[in-house]
Amino acid sequence: MQKLPRGTGRTTRQRPTLKTIAELTGLSLSTVSLALRGGGALKEETSRKVAEAAKQLGYVPDRAGVRLRTGKTNVIALVLSGDDEAIDFARHMILGIGKAISGTRYHLNVMPEFPGADPVESVRYILENRVADGVIITHTTPRDPRVQLLMDHDFPFVSHGRTEFYTPHAAHDFHSEAFIEMAVSRLVKLGCRDLMLTIGYGSTTNYYNLTRSFREATYRLGVRGREHTQEVGALKAADLRSFGEQIARMPDRPDGLICDSETRAMPLLGGLVDGGGRLGTDIKVICKLTSDVLPMVYPSVETIEEDVYAAGIELTRLLLRRIAGEPPDALRTLGEPIPHWTD
Repeated sequence: MQKLPRGTGRTTRQRPTLKTIAELTGLSLSTVSLALRGGGALKEETSRKVAEAAKQLGYVPDRAGVRLRTGKTNVIALVLSGDDEAIDFARHMILGIGKAISGTRYHLNVMPEFPGADPVESVRYILENRVADGVIITHTTPRDPRVQLLMDHDFPFVSHGRTEFYTPHAAHDFHSEAFIEMAVSRLVKLGCRDLMLTIGYGSTTNYYNLTRSFREATYRLGVRGREHTQEVGALKAADLRSFGEQIARMPDRPDGLICDSETRAMPLLGGLVDGGGRLGTDIKVICKLTSDVLPMVYPSVETIEEDVYAAGIELTRLLLRRIAGEPPDALRTLGEPIPHWTD
């Protein structure tokens, strides 16, 4: 790599341009422009040379100019639901997306959905103002209005979660059915015969996948299956702790418990202990895991992990393929659960 010409360093007041990169590399403006757009006709050495020069100069594309020339923004938008039930979900998701777009021309904008707000508004804003080339949405419902709106406009998107629309769309989801099958089978293997599933909001597709799979698995294995059907997800931490204490003191308390959220599990487990329950002995618990917090506090509790970081990478990979024109029915994948047993 050549040394920076005078006036082209990061301390200069002038913003680096294509011309600056061309002067540094000795390449033509058209070659530099093609390399930054990911032109496949160029030699790998040329593309690498341009990329290194752009990084050294701190070059940032003029998005307004790019949009005028190409109609593209080089931006993907993450519409992040406010109903966050997983510890570190947003951070891991954003890190995964960042990893996937590293080295590409794309940048990430995060648009949070605030509790109580119309979830469609963020998507409508993107569509009306064309501030992104594609969208990632999270926490989908079976007939999600955001999905319907994006499909109606034939706008590139991918959902973190499945829906019940007949028309296929790009999606990546945690394999909830495999999570339940794994958890129920494990508890039965440990000798449990009376299982309870504690689950959150009843409006998501994930809720229906979990409850249906729980009923099928407990029936097939010949054990009792109970579901806590009230809106556990809406309970505050103190209420969840009280609920855990109630379970521990039930005369016919379950000997196996499955919890679909690490956030809810923490106060729930505290309540089980307050009520006299001995975790891992008279009541065995399996929780869904999205961070390393729960095992440090309750090492006797077994967990099954959802790799949210990997999900962020996969969602981005699918979205970029959709932006490139691939049909949505070829862009549907599942993230497999990862068990962490104490033995």
